[in-house]
Amino acid sequence: MVYLDNAATSFPKPEAVYNSMLDCMKRYCANPGRGSHKMSLECEMKILDAREKISRFFNIDNMMNVVFTNNTTEGLNIAIKGLLGNGDHVITSYIEHNSVYRPLNSLKNKGLEISMIPVDGNGYIVEQILKKSLKKNTKAVIINHGSNVLGTVQNIEAIGKFAKENNLFFIVDGAQTAGILDIDVKGMNIDILAFPGHKSLYGPQGIGGVYISSDVNVTSFKEGGTGSNSNIMDQPDFLPDKFESGTLNTPGIVGLGEGVDFINRIGINNIRKHDQNLSAYLTEELKKLSFVKLYGEEDCYKKCPVVSFNIDGFDSSEVGEALNYRDIYLRTGYHCAPKIHSIIGTTNLGTVRASFGYFNKLEDVESLIEAIKDIYK
Repeated sequence: MVYLDNAATSFPKPEAVYNSMLDCMKRYCANPGRGSHKMSLECEMKILDAREKISRFFNIDNMMNVVFTNNTTEGLNIAIKGLLGNGDHVITSYIEHNSVYRPLNSLKNKGLEISMIPVDGNGYIVEQILKKSLKKNTKAVIINHGSNVLGTVQNIEAIGKFAKENNLFFIVDGAQTAGILDIDVKGMNIDILAFPGHKSLYGPQGIGGVYISSDVNVTSFKEGGTGSNSNIMDQPDFLPDKFESGTLNTPGIVGLGEGVDFINRIGINNIRKHDQNLSAYLTEELKKLSFVKLYGEEDCYKKCPVVSFNIDGFDSSEVGEALNYRDIYLRTGYHCAPKIHSIIGTTNLGTVRASFGYFNKLEDVESLIEAIKDIYK
């Protein structure tokens, strides 16, 4: 079996992630923050430990500004629906994921004004148009740090500087870059960062997070029990409790913390180099095949470890089916990012996407290349 769908969910996970989650479930998995007994307190300490690890990882001053969510999508919904409203203007781009488009679209029907700036053929934002999109009522800029379709990495430092200079809130979708690229919320002027646990942070599914700067007032769309201020009926107004109603996913948070530890042990630069080396090898070999069309940036050391392509005469779904028959698992279709396909010319086709993780090997790439040749024959 060859797994090349790490941009969707990394697989497998480090053994320490599995072991820590099983230990939690078997030994101390009570309800965090809801009791004074030892099991509950150990849950709470493990959650605080994971918050601290994530804070250091993204250069966040106060770990209480890290809110645990189910995934990146929930974090982006918290940011978008809790910050923007009728009469506001927001700037985003043509290379975003539906986790940005769909909540924005729902607010558009309620009076939100949206400007979508174009990207070039490699997926890079046209920064001159970004600057021209500024209006008196512009409140925020929302940008996908790394594309899940093309792997394109945007110049977050420059966009963050633009946002700060114009008193805009800067919201970043870190779904494809958290754990692959260095993210510094202070150095990049990021006000809100949404990130997943189950991708390049090597945690399990069902856990993610959102960093919310103390300078941003985001309203909550979910209220309930937090274990704090339990004697009053109003939702706590302090972080992270404001957004963490209900019982937290303690095993998932523990696993996410172990995933961060794994990255720190191996080194994020070493992981990125490994993944990009495999992407570069695949790209160079596919460029030799006249019947393969590649999309986006071909310099794999400038982007996330994602390679999108198509085979002449085949729909992307047909290629996926043929690869699945050969026990090679990757993603095909539109990848929940519909707008970029009109720019790269795959509106009615989608793309075949291979995406790499630390546990992939060169043999996996060679198996894919041989399978592609065989499918075309």
